[in-house]
Amino acid sequence: MDGSMEFTMGLSDGIAWPWPIAVYLFFAGISGGAIATAIFIRFYKGQTENTPFYKAAALISFVTISLGMLCLVLDLTNPLFFWRILVYYNLNSVMSIGVIALTAYIPLVALITLFAFEDEIRKIPALGMLLPVIDKLKGVRRPCEVAVLILAMAVCAYTGFLISALIRFPIINTSVLPALFIASGISAGAASAKMLAVSMFKEEMHSQDMKLLHGAEWPIMAAEILFIFMIAMSLFTGNAGMQSAFSAFHIGDWAGVFWLGVVGVGFCGPLLLNFATSKRVSHSAQAFYASGVCAVTGMMCLRLFIIYAGQNFAI
Repeated sequence: MDGSMEFTMGLSDGIAWPWPIAVYLFFAGISGGAIATAIFIRFYKGQTENTPFYKAAALISFVTISLGMLCLVLDLTNPLFFWRILVYYNLNSVMSIGVIALTAYIPLVALITLFAFEDEIRKIPALGMLLPVIDKLKGVRRPCEVAVLILAMAVCAYTGFLISALIRFPIINTSVLPALFIASGISAGAASAKMLAVSMFKEEMHSQDMKLLHGAEWPIMAAEILFIFMIAMSLFTGNAGMQSAFSAFHIGDWAGVFWLGVVGVGFCGPLLLNFATSKRVSHSAQAFYASGVCAVTGMMCLRLFIIYAGQNFAI
C-alpha cells in the first residue's frame, strides 16, 4: 500500500496533527503567497526587470517551501522513505494531488529564484556553473512564471482541501478553508517579501510596488475576515455538534490564541499601525516593519487555531 493511501485512511480515523504540520502550513502559505504576489505584480505592471520585491519574494518562497518540506519529511513515520510518496500516486487522494503539485512547484520556484538573481550570480565566480542553466532556460521564463503562479495558489489551497476531509471535526470540515488559506497566505507572504525587499534589497517604502501592495492589504484582510465569519456562522447555526465546536471561539486556551493572535495582532495590529504612520520617516519605518510582523504572526496563529482548536471538538 502506498503512503498516500495510508494517509487517506488516517484522515477517516481523525488522527491528530502534530506540530510539524502546523509549521508546514505556515511555511507553505508564505511561500505560495509571496511568489504569487510578486508574479502577479510583474504581469500586471508589465515588468521585465528583477525588482527588489521580486527578488525578495523569490528568495522567501524558495527558503520557506524547502523548510516546509523538511517538516513534512520529519513528520513521516519513516523519513528515509519519503521518496515513496514521490513515486506512488493515488489520484483519488488529495494528498497525492498535492504531492504532484509540490513536485512541480519546488524546482520551478528554484528556477524562478535563479532568474531573479541572475545579475548577482554573474558576479560570483563560484556560482558560474549556474549560468548555462539560466541562459538555456531564459526563453521559457514567462511560461514558468505562469505555471508557478497557478501552482502557488494550489500549494496555498491544497492543505485546506486536505484537512477539510477530516469529517469528524466541524471547524476543519468546511469548504471555506482552502479560500481562507489562500487569502491568509497572500497576506503573510506579501508582508514577508515587503520587509525583506526594504531591508535587504533597498526597496523604497513608498515605491510604486509598495503602494500597490499597501492598497491590496485591506481587501485581502477583509476577505480573511469574511471567510472566518462564514466558518463561525456555519458552526453557530449548525447541528448540536457544530454548535459545540463553535465554543472554540470563546472557551479555552485556543480562544485566546484566536482573539489575541488572529484578531488582535493579525487584524487590529496592522490597522492601528496604519493610523500611527506619520510624515516622520523613522516612525513610518517602524510602523512598516511592525505591520509586517503582525501580519505574519496573525497568519501563524490562524493556522494553529484551525489545526488544534479544530481537533478539540469531534462529532
